[in-house]
Amino acid sequence: MIQRPEYLDTLIRFKDKDLIKVITGIRRCGKTTLFDLYCDYLKEQGIEENQIIRINLEDRNYSDLDNYLKLYDYIEERLNPNKNNYIFIDEVQNVPEFQKACDSLYIKKNVDLYITGSNAYLLSGELATLLSGRYIEIKMMPLSFKEYTSYVGETDLQKNIEIILQIVHFLMLLILKTKKIGTFI
Repeated sequence: MIQRPEYLDTLIRFKDKDLIKVITGIRRCGKTTLFDLYCDYLKEQGIEENQIIRINLEDRNYSDLDNYLKLYDYIEERLNPNKNNYIFIDEVQNVPEFQKACDSLYIKKNVDLYITGSNAYLLSGELATLLSGRYIEIKMMPLSFKEYTSYVGETDLQKNIEIILQIVHFLMLLILKTKKIGTFI
């Protein structure tokens, strides 16, 4: 698992703050992995498993949570009334009117809420209006060059640049050959 300390530190700074933490970014940039890292951190700090509720709305196991009332009820039933609860909802925009469930969870004193999704869905008009002043957006990017080199363990700067240029060159050839720019971006 690739460590993303900048993003993890941001979540840690906002832990138990009266804000919904909204993590946005392109697909496959590491939003779910960030949740994994943060949940590990919480457990290291003494948070018990029954205080953490994780839902990935792309997982078929949660396909019955197809409206905001079912989503809210599912979470409400699992809340530990005597302790802080950490709620993680991946791809929350897959539930119509999800912002109503988020707003209802937000007002609970023992809930710390974290959600992910795409920028286009999450922060469009209605959510921004309904949750105005109640959320902080954390914009995730794909791996930086520094993160990439740390992950692959290659210390030769020139070699790393050559590898990146080869990947970019290959993608550009595919784009030019197929003329399907949107497929690769």
